Amino acid sequence: MTPMPSAVARALERIDRLDPALHAFIEVWPDEALAREREAVARRLPLGGLPFAVKGPSGIRSFAARRLIAAGGVPVGATSVPGPGTHWQTWGRGAHSRTVNPWRADRTPGGSSAGSAVAVAAGMVELATGSDGAGSVRIPAAWCGVFGLKTTNGLLPSPDRSGLASAGVLARSAAAAEPYLRQVLDGHETSATAPPLKMPTPVPVPIRRALALPLPLPLPAVYSEDLGFADVDPEVAAVVGRAVDRLVAAGTVRLVERDARLLDPVGAWTAVRGGAPDDPEAVRVRRTNDERLAALLAGGALLLTPATPNRPHGHEGPGDFYSTALTWAFNLSGHPAASLPAGFTGDGCPVGLQLVAARGADLRLLAAARAVEDVLPAARRPPAR
Repeated sequence: MTPMPSAVARALERIDRLDPALHAFIEVWPDEALAREREAVARRLPLGGLPFAVKGPSGIRSFAARRLIAAGGVPVGATSVPGPGTHWQTWGRGAHSRTVNPWRADRTPGGSSAGSAVAVAAGMVELATGSDGAGSVRIPAAWCGVFGLKTTNGLLPSPDRSGLASAGVLARSAAAAEPYLRQVLDGHETSATAPPLKMPTPVPVPIRRALALPLPLPLPAVYSEDLGFADVDPEVAAVVGRAVDRLVAAGTVRLVERDARLLDPVGAWTAVRGGAPDDPEAVRVRRTNDERLAALLAGGALLLTPATPNRPHGHEGPGDFYSTALTWAFNLSGHPAASLPAGFTGDGCPVGLQLVAARGADLRLLAAARAVEDVLPAARRPPAR
């Protein structure tokens, strides 16, 4: 009887078969991956040879990748990121061509964690690392129909000098992302409170115990279609609105009436990214939004929004439209945020539901995401190309 291929062998076979059409990878490491898997199994490491992908050419050196490898995860390759001059970093470029959305090849997968989202969506890997400075995990997660989580800023080493970027993970589901948090957080979670404009101070919280704690339902939540300023595609809003209605009907979410209007963060984000965090207007916007978010999320409430205001655009770029409109406020504030599959537009484009939690409540956010995905339709796998 022929033995079943190992998890890494299956991942490599799918990459070999699917990636020539999708261009999610810039490098693949078959020999090294198979050797790592044998070692992880022989040593009985916790992840037991779980195949994963890393974001971009430097991803293998990231803190998250090192933690996953130490726990027995197996990196099988590096995924695509935007090439030079890519406006708003909304697509990637694989080893041979541009990365395409696995649902519609004429559309971008989102970015900048483009290849990571595509590799997970197509089932080439179980999970992939990402980083998110303005929505770079949540946008491709939304547009590829997978789960994507941006951790609390300051919780893990930032790949960005401004501190706007935070490590994240892309996986088929919130449940599938749990090994990432279990291993990468290394037994710690940040404080759930922090002074305005400052990063949270890490405090020890046992990860295994926190992940096992039951989450009382219904979850208090505030829903906002546009955060008070974004121009949202009506069909995208309708898909997310139906998902929220379903959560309420199932008793998973209890909507509470709170003012969910924030100040548009575009100017403040640009100032911080440009090295001027003390710009008076940027300070005012950040402080105001921090105060409003503290009131919104009080008592453990979640904030629910569409992950993006638009559906995936074509490969020519987004034009003047900000795909980041609903995500980058939480890079400025530092709050953890996730995107879950909410459904599809009529033209076959995935739509994401964004969940935002208090600073440092990454584990609670993951538990909430798991409760939400238990109610929403299971994530589908795109047709093989």
